[in-house]
Amino acid sequence: MVRSALAGTRIRERRSLRGLRQADLARAVGISPAYLNLIEHNRRRPGPELLAALAAELGVEPIALSEGSEGALYEALREAAAAAAEAGPGQGADTPPELDRIEVFVGRFPGWAALLAAQRARVGALERVVEGYAERMAQDPFLGASLHEVLSAVASLRSTAAILAESEDIEPEWRARFHRTIHEESLRLSATAEGLVAYLDTLEEAETGLSSPLEELEAWLAGRGWHVPETETGATAGIRAAIAGAGVAELASRAARALALAHLDRAEAEARALPAPALAEALARLGPAPDRIAADLGVPLLTVLRRLALGPATGAGGALGGAGYVGCDAAGGFLLRKPLAGLTLPRFGAACPLWPLYQALSRPLQPMRARVEIAGRIPQRFLCHAVAQPSWPLGLDGPEVLEAGMLILPDPDPDPGTAAQPVGLACRICPRPECLARREPSILTEGLS
Repeated sequence: MVRSALAGTRIRERRSLRGLRQADLARAVGISPAYLNLIEHNRRRPGPELLAALAAELGVEPIALSEGSEGALYEALREAAAAAAEAGPGQGADTPPELDRIEVFVGRFPGWAALLAAQRARVGALERVVEGYAERMAQDPFLGASLHEVLSAVASLRSTAAILAESEDIEPEWRARFHRTIHEESLRLSATAEGLVAYLDTLEEAETGLSSPLEELEAWLAGRGWHVPETETGATAGIRAAIAGAGVAELASRAARALALAHLDRAEAEARALPAPALAEALARLGPAPDRIAADLGVPLLTVLRRLALGPATGAGGALGGAGYVGCDAAGGFLLRKPLAGLTLPRFGAACPLWPLYQALSRPLQPMRARVEIAGRIPQRFLCHAVAQPSWPLGLDGPEVLEAGMLILPDPDPDPGTAAQPVGLACRICPRPECLARREPSILTEGLS
């Protein structure tokens, strides 16, 4: 069945452009002119076979008649409506948008619909930037020190200026000292502000010279599409030489270069344990089910999760499109973070304790699969697969070392009626004040009553 109620309008427009009479088109596809007239006036919906016949006669693809170019606009407008509803009374539209008339709106006013959808996409992008700023400002020690420096300089300027403004009789020597103090504090304030602006601007860039070796590694991997193809064949000698010789711009620190070399070692070992062709064949046969793939191929589940997220982006062993990945140790410290669209991962501290990633740490080797809903103006849903894998690098007499990994996929069943576990990104930027797992107040709700 054709989805759009305006398919008839498109059929009529296409027929007119080709100069066909209604009777001629009806005869060509084997229906009566009266029935075609009902279709063109959106009083009947053509079935798939009739739609295909009409499209063939009109020289277009069937989807051009069923959805036109508006298909993508529908979802964008629904997101805009959901955002308005989420904003609450006084923040969104006074009258709820008529969701059942989206197709009519898009059909009659395609320009306005496209503009509204573009603005919604822009707002969503800006919200993600603000989340990044909020998370960084809440936990970044450099920012805390810099803001204290700004406040100190401002306080000094205000007090000095107040003395000059309120004191009529000041010795010339002291007046000169006060003027010098204002000049010096102004320079300090200007330099600190410039440094803050430059530091915050790195949120918009693929950062180099980042605040941690892990971020340098992630920037390097992101620039390569999160996969080093040479690891599939073991031909990494050239890359290793460039890294060791400090020839990779993103890997500025010695620690980051060490992490990159270790990543290459592990990626090569995982490619040998689970070759790309075998993974592609299992993925085509079993679908995106990491636990079934691991059992079928006899490889650790953690290896499958990493290969699906960090394996080849295209080709015989294509990884799942848009897959994200997060790894951590037993202390909850991040080992690797690969974000995905709609999900900005925390840069500092631990993430939400309700993430399946952390739940898996309490149950080593037990696969976990959970549908989660990330808090936000428009809640985002993802399907997560997680497992914690123990190892004993010093033998059974030594300590156990745990590593947990979580594969994050777009939810294949985004139906709001499907149950999902509410989670956040991190407590400091989570807008759910009622969460029982909260460990500290959120900066997004502090001061609100």
